[in-house]
Amino acid sequence: MAFDLPLPRKSALLVSALLGGFVVTSCAAQNFSTKSLPPIASQDQAASTLNNNVVAQAEAASVIRARPQLIKKATMTIVVNSVENSIDAVSQIIAKQQGDLIGLNERQPTKQNSRHTASIQLRVPQNLLESTLEELAKLGTIESRNITAEDVGDRLVDIQARLTNLRKTEANLQKIMDRAGSVRDVLSVAQELSRVRESIEQIDAQLKSLQNQVAYSTITLNLEAAVSSNSPQRALGSQIQETWNNSTQSLGSLTVGLLKLGIWLIVYTPYLLILAAGVYGFLRWRRTHELRS
Repeated sequence: MAFDLPLPRKSALLVSALLGGFVVTSCAAQNFSTKSLPPIASQDQAASTLNNNVVAQAEAASVIRARPQLIKKATMTIVVNSVENSIDAVSQIIAKQQGDLIGLNERQPTKQNSRHTASIQLRVPQNLLESTLEELAKLGTIESRNITAEDVGDRLVDIQARLTNLRKTEANLQKIMDRAGSVRDVLSVAQELSRVRESIEQIDAQLKSLQNQVAYSTITLNLEAAVSSNSPQRALGSQIQETWNNSTQSLGSLTVGLLKLGIWLIVYTPYLLILAAGVYGFLRWRRTHELRS
C-alpha cells in the first residue's frame, strides 16, 4: 500500500537522510584516524627516551681512562770489583735519589773459588726509577736487568668505592644510634657500627698500601765480585781496571778539593786583603817609630 506524501515533506526527509550519512561518515573517519596513529604525547616520550639513551651511550663511550696506576719492580745483577765499596756507593746513590735501603743480605766467600756477593732491597720514588737504575749500572758490568709493571687502577677504584660506601653507612648508623630509644636498640646499632668501622680500617689500610706501592718502586740489586777471593792471583786486566778506577777517583777527588779551596779563597779575599793591609800598616808604623827613637 503506497502513501503519497506532500512534496515539502519528501524534501525534508531527503535532506535529513543526507545529513545523517554525512555525520556517520565523519565519525567513522575520525575513529579510524585516531586508532591508526599513536598519541602525540607517546611519540614525544619515546623520542625523548631514545635521545636520553643515545646521550648516555655517547657519554659512556667518551669516558677517558685515568692514568694507569702501576706497581713497578726491577731486578738487576751487576759484577763489581769490590762488593764492599759498591755497597757504600749504593747507599750514597739511594740517599741522592730520595730512596730507602730496606734490606741487605751479604754473603762472604766460604769455599775455594767462591765469590763475595750481596743482595740489596731498595725503594725509590717511581719517577726516579729509571735514573736510579742508570746510576746503579755505573757500578760495574750488568749481567741481567728486568723491570715488571702491574696496573692496579681498577683495584684502587674498587677499594675507594667500597670505602666511600662504608663511610656513608657509618654516618647513617651514627644517626640511627643518636635517635635510638631503648638500650637494646642502642647496643644493636653500636655492634653494627663497630663492625663497619673495623671494615673501614681494613680497607683503608689496603688502599694506603697499594698507593704506597704505586708511589715507590722496588729494586732488587744483586752484586757479585768479579773474581774469586781465594784465587792465587787476579787477572792482569782486572788489576789494571781497578788501578785505573782508583786513580781516576783520586784525581777527581783532588780536583774537586782544589776547586773548593779556590772558591773559599775567592769568597774570603776582601777579608784577607783587609787583614794584610792592617798587618802592613802596623809593621810600617813600628818601623817608623823605631827610626825616630
